[in-house]
Amino acid sequence: MPAEAAIPHTFAEHFADGRAPAMRERLLAIEAPVAIEINGLGYAVMMATPADLPDYALGFSLSEQLIASPPQLLSAEASEVPAGGWMLRIQLAADDAAPLMERARLRLAEGSCGLCGIESLEQVLRPLSPVAARLDVDDAAIFRAVAALPDLQPLGRATRAVHAAAFCAPSGEVLLVREDVGRHNALDKLLGAMGHAGLGAGEGFIVLTARCSFELVQKAVIAGCPLLVTISAASTLAAQQAAAHGLRLVSLARDDSFLAG
Repeated sequence: MPAEAAIPHTFAEHFADGRAPAMRERLLAIEAPVAIEINGLGYAVMMATPADLPDYALGFSLSEQLIASPPQLLSAEASEVPAGGWMLRIQLAADDAAPLMERARLRLAEGSCGLCGIESLEQVLRPLSPVAARLDVDDAAIFRAVAALPDLQPLGRATRAVHAAAFCAPSGEVLLVREDVGRHNALDKLLGAMGHAGLGAGEGFIVLTARCSFELVQKAVIAGCPLLVTISAASTLAAQQAAAHGLRLVSLARDDSFLAG
C-alpha cells in the first residue's frame, strides 16, 4: 500500500453493552484535492487518493479523450503543494493539445452545481464509437474474479473507505488492481496502469467495487472494454448506454450470483 494512500487516526470506540469507550487507532484513506494541469493550462481539480498518480494521469487523459494512445502523453509529474493537496502536471504532444483547449473552454462554462446549458448536455451525452472487441467470458470466470478481488485490495482492507477497479483475463485471473476514494478515479488509475503495462482493454474485462453509473460505462466504452462487472446495481442511463454501445454489463456481482443485461 503506497505511503500516500492512508494515515493513522485515533478514535474513541463506543460499545452498545455499556462498556467504557476504548481508544483505537486505525488507518484513514487519504482524500485530497489533485489539481490537474495539462500543457500549462489548469484543467480540473479532482478529490482523489494521491497514490499511483502517473497511472491516474494517463488514464484520465485517455478517458477525457485528450489522447488516443499512451505514447501521446509525454510526461506526468506529481508534487505535493504547501497549501494542501497535490499538483499533477501533464504534458501532451503539441499536436494533441487542440482538443484540450476546447474541452477546457467547456469546463469553464460549467457551474459548481454541475453541468449547465445545452452545449454541456450534448457533450456529456455525445455518441461514442461502439465497443468493437468481443470476448468469450463464461460465468465461472466472472465469479472467480469477484471472489479473488477482496484479497487484492490492501487499502480497502485497511480503511474500508475506498473503491477498487480490476482488470481481469478472460479466465477470471485478476491482472491489475488500483484503489481510490473515488470510483471514477480508481477506474482512471486502472486504465492508466493498463496503458503503462501495454494491456489493451479488449483483452479482458473490468470489475469495479462500485455502483455502475453512466460515467463508468462511458469510460469503459471509450477504453474499448467488452465487459464491465460491478458489485452494485446499475443506473438507468448506465444500462441504456451500455446496451447502445455494445458493452456487456454485469451488475450486483457476488461470488455466487450476478445480474446480466
